[in-house]
Amino acid sequence: MISVDLGANSGRVAVGRFDGKRVTVTEVKRFPNVPVQVNGRLYWDALRLYDGILEGLRAAARDGQGPVASVAVDGWGVDFALLDRAGHLLGNPVHYRDRRTEKAFSEVCEKVPPKELFAATGVQLMAINTVHQLWSMRAARDPALDAAAAMVMVPDLVNFWLSGQVAQEWTEASTTQCYDLARGDWAWGVLDRLELPKQLFGQVKPSGTVLGALRPEVVDASGLPGTSVIAGASHDTAAAIAAIPFEAPGAIYVSSGTWSVLGTEVPAPIVDDSAFAANLTNEGGPYGTVQLMSNLTGLWLLQECVRSWSLSGQDFTLPELLALAGAAPPLRSLVDPNAATFAAPGDMPARIAGACHASGQEVPQSAGEVVRCILESLALAYRQTAELVARVSSRPATAVHVVGGGSLNELLCQWTADATGLPVLAGPSEASELGNLLVQAVALGELASADDARSVARASFPPVLYEPRARDRWDEASERFRQLNAAGQHG
Repeated sequence: MISVDLGANSGRVAVGRFDGKRVTVTEVKRFPNVPVQVNGRLYWDALRLYDGILEGLRAAARDGQGPVASVAVDGWGVDFALLDRAGHLLGNPVHYRDRRTEKAFSEVCEKVPPKELFAATGVQLMAINTVHQLWSMRAARDPALDAAAAMVMVPDLVNFWLSGQVAQEWTEASTTQCYDLARGDWAWGVLDRLELPKQLFGQVKPSGTVLGALRPEVVDASGLPGTSVIAGASHDTAAAIAAIPFEAPGAIYVSSGTWSVLGTEVPAPIVDDSAFAANLTNEGGPYGTVQLMSNLTGLWLLQECVRSWSLSGQDFTLPELLALAGAAPPLRSLVDPNAATFAAPGDMPARIAGACHASGQEVPQSAGEVVRCILESLALAYRQTAELVARVSSRPATAVHVVGGGSLNELLCQWTADATGLPVLAGPSEASELGNLLVQAVALGELASADDARSVARASFPPVLYEPRARDRWDEASERFRQLNAAGQHG
C-alpha cells in the first residue's frame, strides 16, 4: 500500500507493509509544497504537487518488494479545485490564506446568520472555510464558478488525476461548511441562500471507497500495474485519528504539530448552544465516525522562537532547548498561545516577554525559560480545551492521546499529563501516514474493522505512557491561565 500525505509545507509518499499483525512504514519521497503569488492571488501549485506524487509513486515501484495493492491520498481541508465538463482544471486551487475571504465572511453571515450556519453544518465559524471561498467567487462574478461541472477538494483532485473518477470524499466534504453532517447530505438550504451552483456538489463517497485502477497513463508513468486508488480518510486530521490506539470511551486526542487539533469521538454531531458558544467543530472522522474538535495553536510559538534565535546567531537543537526548559523554574510565566499577537511570524521571544510583562508576570529571560513558558502554556491550553470538549460532549475524559510531531516532545507530553490530571499516551508520530494505510487495509479487507485497525496501530507503534504528577500545583496554574484568557491577554 502507498500513502500520499500532503501538508501545507511538504508532501510525502510512503510504502506500508502489513504482515498480518503489524504495519511497517517506509518513506520513499518527500517534496516541497510552496504556494505561489500571482496577480494578487495566492495559489497552491497543484501541478507541481502532482509531479512530486508521480515521482513518489515511481520511487515506491523501485522499492521492489512485491506488487502494490493500493494508493490513497490525504491532505488539508477547506481548499478545492473546479473542473469543467471535460474534467479539465479551471484554475489552480486558491490558498486558504488568500485575502479573498476577508469580506466574504461577514457577507455570508448576513445571508445566513452564524447560529443557523452552525446548526446546518456543525462546523465552527472560520473565514477560511470553503463556503466563504465559494461566496467570494459568487460575489465577484467569477466566471469559473458557472463554468464548473464539479468541485473537488485537493485530495479528491489528485484521486481524479490518478483514477479518472470524480468523487467527493466524506471527511473532506465535512470541512467545507457546505455539508450537513447530521443528515449526511449537502446543506442545500445554505447553498440555495448563497446562490451557489448545485452542479458543484455531487454524491459524497464514504471514506474507504475503492475508486478503481490507476489510469493507464499513470501506470506508464509510475510502473505500478494492478494498483487501485482508494478514497481513504482524505482529510489529514481524519487520517491521523485513524491511527490513534484508543483504549477507552471518552478519550481525548491531540494531533500536535505546528497547529493542534484536540477532540473526541461522539455518536452524532453536537450543534446545540453550548457547542456553538464554544466554537467547536464537528467533522467526519475515519471509519464513519464523528469528531467533536477544536483547532488550537500548537508548536508554532516554539518553531518561531527557534527561527528568531537562529537569525540572531543562536543555533539550538531541540534536545538542547528541552534540556534547558527542564532545568528552568516551573510554572512561573504563562501566555495564551492562541492570542492574536502570536499569530504572525516575527520575534517570538520578544512577544512572549512582552505578554508576560503586560500581565504582571516574571519575564522569561533565557531560552530555557521561554521554552518552558511555551510548553507549560500549551499543556494548560490543552487542559482547558479538553475540559470544554468533555463538558459539551457529556463524556468525561479518561485519557489523552498525543499524536503527530508533538508526541516526540517528552516535556510537552509529561506536562500535558500533569496539567490535565490524565494519563497521556504518546504516539504514533507519523499518524497521518499510518492512518492512511490502515484505512486502506480495511477497505481492501485485510482488516475487518476500526477496532482491528487500532489494535494494529497499537502493536505497530506502541504508545509511550506519561502518568500525571503534582496536580495541586497545576490546578493553581490553571486558574492563573484562565484569568489570563478572561483578561484577553494579547501582549
